This record gives sequence, structure tokens and C-alpha cells, in this order.
Amino acid sequence: MINQTKLNELILSGISDLPVLQLPLFLFFLLIYLLTLIWNLLIIVLIVTDSHLHVPMYFFLGNLAGLDLCSSSVTVPRMLFDLHTKNRRITIPACITQVFLIDFFASSESFLLTVMSYDRYTAICQPLHYTQIMHWKVCVQLACFVWCLACTNALIHTLCGLKFTFCNSDIIENFFCDLPQLFQISCSDVYINILLIFIFGGILGGGSLILTILSYVFIFRTVLKMQVKDKRSKVFSTCTSHLTVVFVFYCSIFFNYFRPSTNQHFSADKVVSVLYTVIVPLFNPLIYSLRNQDFRTAVHNVFRRIVSTTIEKAI
Repeated sequence: MINQTKLNELILSGISDLPVLQLPLFLFFLLIYLLTLIWNLLIIVLIVTDSHLHVPMYFFLGNLAGLDLCSSSVTVPRMLFDLHTKNRRITIPACITQVFLIDFFASSESFLLTVMSYDRYTAICQPLHYTQIMHWKVCVQLACFVWCLACTNALIHTLCGLKFTFCNSDIIENFFCDLPQLFQISCSDVYINILLIFIFGGILGGGSLILTILSYVFIFRTVLKMQVKDKRSKVFSTCTSHLTVVFVFYCSIFFNYFRPSTNQHFSADKVVSVLYTVIVPLFNPLIYSLRNQDFRTAVHNVFRRIVSTTIEKAI
């Protein structure tokens, strides 16, 4: 007989139940989280303080860094807390809040990657009109549109999830609350919720992916026509790195949200969840910034000033 007692708390299964792995996993994810915080904060500070980086590309990169900073902070601190205390209980309101934030940041990244690909398309394919097309007013409007559209999408899914009741099981087979895992343990009818994910995901997520791919198709066509081999190789290298980010992000998102519901393969679910909530926020800024000469120069100048100041004080 199904237990119809309405639950007020849920239990996160966490990364691993093996006691021997708790400390190594805690230290590993703590290191990744600290690196994510440091690198994304460094990007934001450099973009704000260095006048050479006050251009649309770095404006959007700063938005991506802030997004990755917040996205990682939604899941990793809770994971570290659970690994340290072994207290994996989470209240329903806290769980729903986490669902909203994860959906919001995932949607924001999808839309922002599309905007960044359009910015690169304009810079490479229409260089003479770039400053006219991507002026500051347009950049701010695009950024506001990304955040507002993502907020609307997350709010729709979250409000529809408020009707969930949990009476069959209280164990979420993941280290954070997300819609697919809540569907598995909910005793409410989730047909409408799943339908909304496919409709909005197909239109917004699928549309964003198509526009991103189209932008890079036109970019590659333009690059192939370039006469200077070194410049062509540089653009190809940069675009390939960007497409790697897009590929990893969308593969993990589609695996998590657009596959048949199943109560098996929990380990694979957790690996994919770690990929897009922990690893991607770390590697996004590395891929987008370290391969750019202007940004490397800005980092070099900052460290040179720090070293010079330190030497002067020592003397």
C-alpha cells in the first residue's frame, strides 16, 4: 500500500554514500568551488577596471562570469555542507527555491551563449558595421532580455511545481533539487510539468541552440575565405573552444531534461549534474578568456602591478 502521508522534508542522496569517499570528495569539490569563485571574480574585476576590456565581447563575458559564479553557488555549498555534516535533509520550500535558481541560471546561460555567438558573428562577418550594430545600448538591452526571459521561463516551471505533493518517497536521487528528480518521487500528476519542459525547452532551448550553431556556421564560412593563414587559424581555434563549451552544456542539459523518465542510472544522472553545475562554471571562463590575447595582457598587467607594488613596499 502506498504511503499517503504528505511529506514536509526531503532527503538528498548526495554524491556518494561511501564513508571513505566523503573527505576526498569534500576536498575535491571545495577546491573546484574556490577556483571557480576566484577565476570568475577575477574576470569581473578585470572587465570593470580595465578600460581596454570595455567592449561588447567582454561585457557579455562578464555576464557569463557572474552567471557561473551564481550558478555554482546554488549547488556546491549545499553539496559541501552535506558531505561535511552528513545531514542531507532539505525543506520543501528550500527545494523549490533551488529548482527555480537552477532553472533560471541554466536558461540564462543558454540564452547568453546565443547572444555571445551573435556578437562573434557580427564582429567577424560584419566587421565594418560592428560598432553600429553592437553599441552599448543594444548590449545592455540584450543582457536584460536574457535575464528577463530566463526568469520568466524558470518562474513558469517553478509555479507549476508548487502543487507537487510527496508521499511515495522522500529521497531525491541527486545532490540538489531539480525537476526530473522531483517528478520521480511526486505523487501528483506531473504530465503538465513535463509537457511544459518539452514545449518551452524545445522552443527556447532548441531555438537558442539552432541560432548558436547558425552563427558559427556563418563564422566558419567567413573564416575559410580569409587570406591570412595565421588569422584564420586563430579564429578557428577560438571558435572551436567556444563550441566545446556549447556542446558540453547542451549535451548535459538535454540528457537531464529531455530523456525518458527512469528510476535507474542514478550514477549517470549525478555525473551529468556535476558536469553542468560544477565543472562547466569553472571551465567557461578559462576557455573564453585564456585564449584571448587582450585578456591575457590584462591579467599580466595586474600581476605586474601587484609585484611592483610589493617590491616598492619591501624597499
